[in-house]
Amino acid sequence: MQHRHCPPGRRHGQRGVVMLFGLIVLLIMMIGTVAMMRSMNTSTFNAGNMGFKRDLTNQGERAVATVLALLQSGALGTEAARQNAATSRNYSATILPTNSQGVPNALISDSAFTAVASTSNDITVSGQGITLRYVIDRLCVNTGAASATHCTMSDNGQPSGCSATPCDDLSDAVPQQAVYRVSIRVTGPRQTQAYFQTTLTL
Repeated sequence: MQHRHCPPGRRHGQRGVVMLFGLIVLLIMMIGTVAMMRSMNTSTFNAGNMGFKRDLTNQGERAVATVLALLQSGALGTEAARQNAATSRNYSATILPTNSQGVPNALISDSAFTAVASTSNDITVSGQGITLRYVIDRLCVNTGAASATHCTMSDNGQPSGCSATPCDDLSDAVPQQAVYRVSIRVTGPRQTQAYFQTTLTL
């Protein structure tokens, strides 16, 4: 009986081809694993950033509360006190210069800040590495008593129940109020910064 034998060269060639395909499959799996890990890291990083920004937003409320207390019952609680700048209170009776995004230059440049405000008013959140800095500016082009001739005033001067045409009896009209802008810079860990802004009337 005769036995057929595969030539040695062919058997080694088949083993080489199988190994080559195995290496290719292994390489593809490794690439897929790396891509998946990067995707997971990116998702985790984005989720962390969103949480971090949300926390900075919440921290900004500390400055808003401080400013409201200052304007309503504090050192800036009277109309007379708000007619002129008060550097020690981070207050400007006129509009502060801003960049193209509307952020006051005083919050971007330390030298510009010290010209109109005091660093002693910075709010530090103990143990979290967060510092809040704020400025208040009255949206007027001149100092002195607020007036529609040189200030941005709120639109609540018309009494309720009146149409666009002025009412005959204005005795119950609510006087127009000057608009104040509060701008806040929150500096977090690794010098991450976020800016917030709101306007209000008193």
